[in-house]
Amino acid sequence: MADSLLKVDETLCIACGACISTCPFGALSMGEITVVCDGNLCTGCGACVSSCPVSALSVPESTSAGTKGDAEWKDVFIFTEQADGKIHSITWELLGEARKLADSLGVKVGAILLGHNVSGLIPQLSERGADVVYTADRKELEHFQDERYAAAIIEIVKKHHPQIILCGATAIGRSLVSRVAVTVNAGLTADCTGLAIDPNTHNLLQTRPAFGGNIMAVIETPNHRPQMATVRPKVMKEAAVEPGRKGETVMLDLADAILKARTERIAWESTEGPTVNISEANIIVSGGRGMQKPENFAILEELAETIGAGVGASRAAVDAGWIPYAHQVGQTGKTVCPSIYIACGISGQIQHLAGMGTSDVIVAINKDPEAPVFGVATYGIVGDALKIVPMLTAAFRKRLAK
Repeated sequence: MADSLLKVDETLCIACGACISTCPFGALSMGEITVVCDGNLCTGCGACVSSCPVSALSVPESTSAGTKGDAEWKDVFIFTEQADGKIHSITWELLGEARKLADSLGVKVGAILLGHNVSGLIPQLSERGADVVYTADRKELEHFQDERYAAAIIEIVKKHHPQIILCGATAIGRSLVSRVAVTVNAGLTADCTGLAIDPNTHNLLQTRPAFGGNIMAVIETPNHRPQMATVRPKVMKEAAVEPGRKGETVMLDLADAILKARTERIAWESTEGPTVNISEANIIVSGGRGMQKPENFAILEELAETIGAGVGASRAAVDAGWIPYAHQVGQTGKTVCPSIYIACGISGQIQHLAGMGTSDVIVAINKDPEAPVFGVATYGIVGDALKIVPMLTAAFRKRLAK
């Protein structure tokens, strides 16, 4: 059995069993004399500590494997998401938030930049607030592969010990950061909409919607470093550009063995189509089961092209094969926060609302006046989306022509 992260003081434990039912992982059981903890199951979460009436349970302040003293875990790092020489806008949002957190802690902002022929992107990161850019420019990193990228970031954690790492809650970010967190034994909070520093403990306070957006949970990971979080796109304010601002650059020397991967990229086929990527879109036109058949999504694409929007979809439409998964909005798709979200023929199940409920303005078009989507809509139109959307397209064209 592995050593337990939880410590049981045998001189205090009265074997009352009060803590056993509080462990969410089933790690606690009654021994011959005291409560015992299974180290293979215990995560050191501390959920059981407060249940002990005699204070016999404790979790050391830092239980992370290979951890350093608190003073050695410093700086706030962000992962730079880029492709084809262009930096994803979520990176600017992360830098803006990292700057606030770093200033609260009195530390630096570090930006991790991985890729091939990416040196031209370093000045952009510095001008947006990065104090240090940690970069690895290797052919193996030319295209994103979570196995290679995760291995590189794990090496950065081991050598530079950031106390906080932020990553975008994008398809790339979610795939990447979970691999890193598991390997370095760190806490990870997904889809954050708010970040702050606790002035007393200096821990990262990570706020995210829970139970379909019905409550906001504030999460801390006090016992592990680095503290890791993914941030929803279009929620945080982008870092302002400071022309001419300079920063330090650290070239990472990664061993060839670190960048070995079990898969290779053979080809790339985009499924986004001619409209705007919904992760970047300020306006999104989404369709659901009410669009009736895949051919009718052309109506939504026409409206989207007219107003410069992205095309989204509910899970029902994606599962039916009407539109590729890259367009899916919801808990099992992309989380979006555009200025305007137009839901066409979408009933508004809680899983879908969790992915778009924070949009500034929600316009719902549905035949059913009792559809749940009207409960979150800013404006609602009861009617057939197949008739109303073409009318909207014609009206926008007329207006924009003026």
